[in-house]
Amino acid sequence: MTSGTIVPILVVVLVLLLLAASIRVLPEYQRGIVFRLGRVRPVYNAGLRLLIPWVDRLVRVDLRVITHTIPAQEIITNDNVSARVNAVVLFRVIDPAKAILEVEQFQVATSQIAQTTLRSLLGRVDLDQLLAHREDLNVDLRARMDERTKPWGVEVRVVEIKDVELPESMQRAMARQAEAERERRAKVINAHGELQASEELRRAADTLSASPASIQLRYLQTLLEVGADQNSTIIFPMPIDLLAPFMGQSRTWPVGFAPHTAGPQTTPEDARQEPGTA
Repeated sequence: MTSGTIVPILVVVLVLLLLAASIRVLPEYQRGIVFRLGRVRPVYNAGLRLLIPWVDRLVRVDLRVITHTIPAQEIITNDNVSARVNAVVLFRVIDPAKAILEVEQFQVATSQIAQTTLRSLLGRVDLDQLLAHREDLNVDLRARMDERTKPWGVEVRVVEIKDVELPESMQRAMARQAEAERERRAKVINAHGELQASEELRRAADTLSASPASIQLRYLQTLLEVGADQNSTIIFPMPIDLLAPFMGQSRTWPVGFAPHTAGPQTTPEDARQEPGTA
């Protein structure tokens, strides 16, 4: 191989190396921040981009939503209950230039802000609010974090509290409290039932007292029910007021059942004391 053929080959190889060092392809979900001799250039959009080798430096920025899990944080609620809380944060870059120029490693910074905001906010609420109003706390957390990350060109989309771990003693206390609450509700329901039953019995008593015949029919029905049992002897008290309608009937007595109304009777002793007669 002569020198006349080596030189063109070297030129071709050098051109290929220059092209490989200068051509960059950006996907649709990425943007490029180019530093030329240390100064930032306009943001490169997706597509084929050419750089000056050894002069330009390209930094890729992903615009997709990033999912970050906050490690479990030890917190003490406003009512002095210790708990371990972990959460998940979803955020994305909305300004690639700020995300690179305003903060070093925006993902790490966002994670640290999420941890401190979580401890700060949950330390000012009670345990009941933490367990019952988790959605409201998620909204408040997202608003606070987004306010602090916006200057970096980072938007916090979602913050969700995942798990709340309580000590075993607190779990047992909550179980006893729930059981006491269920017993209280059961007693209230029973009391309402007894109240309604007493009101119905009072109305029934008022109705029966207004109609003596109804009372008689009720007693007769009770006698029939008792008589249906296999009992040899039945003692059933009969109120005297039930006999009042019968006592007002005609005082004509059957023969042999008329009450004795004769005058004073003469006993054998009185007959012996009287003077003799014919």
